[in-house]
Amino acid sequence: MSSSTPQGLTRFNTADAGEAQAALHEVCASRAWGSSILARRPYATADALFAANDAAMAELTADDLAEAMAGHPPIGRPKPGDATSNREQSGMAGAPDELRTEMLELNLSYQEKFGHVFLICASGRTGEQMRDAIRNRIDNTPEQEREIVRVELGKINRIRLNRIAEGEPA
Repeated sequence: MSSSTPQGLTRFNTADAGEAQAALHEVCASRAWGSSILARRPYATADALFAANDAAMAELTADDLAEAMAGHPPIGRPKPGDATSNREQSGMAGAPDELRTEMLELNLSYQEKFGHVFLICASGRTGEQMRDAIRNRIDNTPEQEREIVRVELGKINRIRLNRIAEGEPA
């Protein structure tokens, strides 16, 4: 690690395994993903950490993805008191009641069809964009949706890992 390694990344690299594992669990609820990221420490750069995320995402089984998704609240209903969830879903914060109701109905239909929450990298998206995405994806096959979820989860993880590398909470 060079002196140009971000302070947060240095802290993550030198944290004991339990502390690092807890931080990774805040990023992604998949134990397999967390173990893979932990095993590759230390990271010289944030880009190396992101590459490890991409590799770990590619290795996740369907069960690992299900475990990861279980850690995410439905769009439009962030976990109470969870700053990360609220920040990431801020596009729904000021949504009109009509849109919130539609998202609830779409989330329930999606969950009934696929057996898990609708997962999308919500950061920077409006409520309408998230609604349009769920409308477009609800007709996918389970196999198609699993791969889209893998990509979306990878994006979410990358945003959260960047926060760790910069020394902020995930």
